[in-house]
Amino acid sequence: MNDLKMYCLSLSPSNLKRIRELYYIPVGLGSENFGKEWTRDNTGINISQKNKFYGENTFHYWLWKNDLKKNFDSKWIGFCHYRRFWVKDLNENNFKDLKNSVIQDIPKIWEEHEVILGNEYFVGKTKLSKVLKHGKKILFRNPFIFFSKKKMSIKVHFDMYHGFGNLDKAIDLLDVENREDFRSFVNKENSFNPFNMFICNSPILLNDYYKSLFNWLKKCETIFGFNSNASYGLIRIYAFLGERYLSYWFKKNSNYILWPIKHYDISNN
Repeated sequence: MNDLKMYCLSLSPSNLKRIRELYYIPVGLGSENFGKEWTRDNTGINISQKNKFYGENTFHYWLWKNDLKKNFDSKWIGFCHYRRFWVKDLNENNFKDLKNSVIQDIPKIWEEHEVILGNEYFVGKTKLSKVLKHGKKILFRNPFIFFSKKKMSIKVHFDMYHGFGNLDKAIDLLDVENREDFRSFVNKENSFNPFNMFICNSPILLNDYYKSLFNWLKKCETIFGFNSNASYGLIRIYAFLGERYLSYWFKKNSNYILWPIKHYDISNN
């Protein structure tokens, strides 16, 4: 794995052994008591106190602010979670052998690209029961919108789960360079690359992404604040905003390729 430095993010210290077996770098997030074997987001310049609201982005902030070039000492740098992994085989359907199923070395096809994004999540697949539960306001305004997958945009989906109109409020705070392009993206597209996971081979590109993302999210704090008593969709709104922005930004600014991510919770195995 000399060409790939893979950070595996975890909320529990109990996952250390399984992560080490993959030759990944264990990253501890949250308030659990992680030992010295873990890379943490609460040292140096950090926003670890915002983890409940920012999710995995508190580690990305730490990486950005604490000598990104030093940490980017491999050809590629990537991110996965204790329950979501990049797989070697495009047709991988199970994890009979986790170590031999997940990415360890760089596939030849990656050499033609700068960024690896996870396969897209299509919002049109939202179940009707969830639409009725979360999308009543949107359904009232346009009762036909959920009967056409083309009309279920990223924005409509976000309005359902994270507060009606909140995405537009956040986009209004974006820099001029990205504001209307991102607004167009969320209104027209019906899929995004989930989990705030990606793999990149350019420290310059990664620095530019982090700068754009975190300057924006900081401005969003003036609108949404930090309310621990809100619904989960609002508590984690910064993580969900970042998830959509990641998809837009790398697709606009990089030569990317899509790659499969599979769910496998090492906490349960």
